[in-house]
Amino acid sequence: MDDTTMATALDAARQAGADYADARFVESHAESVAVRSGRVIAAGSSATSGIGIRVRADGAMGFAATSDLSRDAIARTAREAVAVARASSRVAGEAVRLAEVEPVVAEWSGTSGRDPLTVPLEEKIGLLMEADKALRAEPAITVSAAELEAARHHKLFVSTQGARIEQRWTEVGAGISAHAVGADEVVQRSYPSSFGGQWTQGGWENVLDLDLAGNAPRVAEEVAQLLAAAPCPSMETTVILGSSQLALQIHESIGHPTELDRVLGDEAAFAGTSWVSLEDVGSLRYGSEHVTVVSDATTPGSLGSFGYDDEGVPAQRDLLIERGVLVGLQSSRESAPALGRRSNGCARADGWNRIPLVRMTTVSLEPGEWSLEDLIADTDDGLYLETNSSWSIDDKRLNFQFACEYGRRIRNGQLAEVVRNPNYTGITPRFWGSCDAVCSADHWTVWGLPNCGKGEPIQVARVAHGAAPARFRGVRVGVGR
Repeated sequence: MDDTTMATALDAARQAGADYADARFVESHAESVAVRSGRVIAAGSSATSGIGIRVRADGAMGFAATSDLSRDAIARTAREAVAVARASSRVAGEAVRLAEVEPVVAEWSGTSGRDPLTVPLEEKIGLLMEADKALRAEPAITVSAAELEAARHHKLFVSTQGARIEQRWTEVGAGISAHAVGADEVVQRSYPSSFGGQWTQGGWENVLDLDLAGNAPRVAEEVAQLLAAAPCPSMETTVILGSSQLALQIHESIGHPTELDRVLGDEAAFAGTSWVSLEDVGSLRYGSEHVTVVSDATTPGSLGSFGYDDEGVPAQRDLLIERGVLVGLQSSRESAPALGRRSNGCARADGWNRIPLVRMTTVSLEPGEWSLEDLIADTDDGLYLETNSSWSIDDKRLNFQFACEYGRRIRNGQLAEVVRNPNYTGITPRFWGSCDAVCSADHWTVWGLPNCGKGEPIQVARVAHGAAPARFRGVRVGVGR
């Protein structure tokens, strides 16, 4: 995509009456491979490219997109975006204000290595088959699975304010899982996490570093342990959450409710709103003094990192919760004026044919000082839980229930017997208020989540969460037993 063609979009929008316009060209290529119980069940590739044009006219925003990259089609699309804005202005209330941003001419590339899309399909299948075979060495395993995905992205953003930003990055994700059938239920164990494994920005070496085959025997052994384990007891107790489970807890009960468009009620139909209000910023006790949470799109290698968001705002690190107190929200240029601040760079779309929404970046719980061994030793009685299996949370992100694949009783400061189907429930501020310890940076991992849904029509965002194991007191577990 050349600059002259991009300029066509801006010129046509201005001529049609827009007082602001931006154009975003996106080109993506993706590949995926999946193996199940010794057989390849999927191997596919896809490619997409197009341009999305966003404008402000008559005080309202409009958006239109096309995959036809001819100048005539782009000009028509720009005029269509202006028409949408003018139609919207007839029913809109207050005119849209965009927070100021310094327009830049810049380039950014993500963490890179060996391009995963150039790795031969035979090599990818071989890696997955080796891991799958290692899982099936355990007689208890009924179904084994291994999968990986890779994607390459190119994005060019221009605006009538003078911005020109070009970005390129690659993403990879891989994981394994094993299922076994017991007398009355199915148990599962996954690595490195559930729902597709671990996702990062980077190259093929990131997949190799996961050592799927090397971890398969442990995963299979833990499935066999779950078959023989007693169900999670129903009680109120101390809970230590492993880092991947805590990442999802952050996502659902901190990440989403601190998105400013949800707080304002602009996002409600699909994913709900928030229990937080604008007036809470600076005073609301969200958690204990051990809970400090940041939104950081500059985290190297994170699935939620970038150079600039889809409004041309630079990636940044911003505090959301400081020692338990809510101090910030995730915002866009369109939403930030309601908070009296500039955008902190959280406006993103999942492709060229979607308008940017407020999306999480890398929302992380800052590490504490404990080692996991010392934290367990300091816990007289409780549960250690890891790897999510299911979750439920209300549309304000206040009441929740999470279930995990694997749990261990803690007795007298030591890990004891395995428990099956562990789950816990809570209310967001009470739960985070019960956090009394967080493990150190040595235990801290950034977990990529490739499937965060929001908006209508739905957009699927790549986000991430950094977390180390943490302890919570007085948690209700074994719900429904």
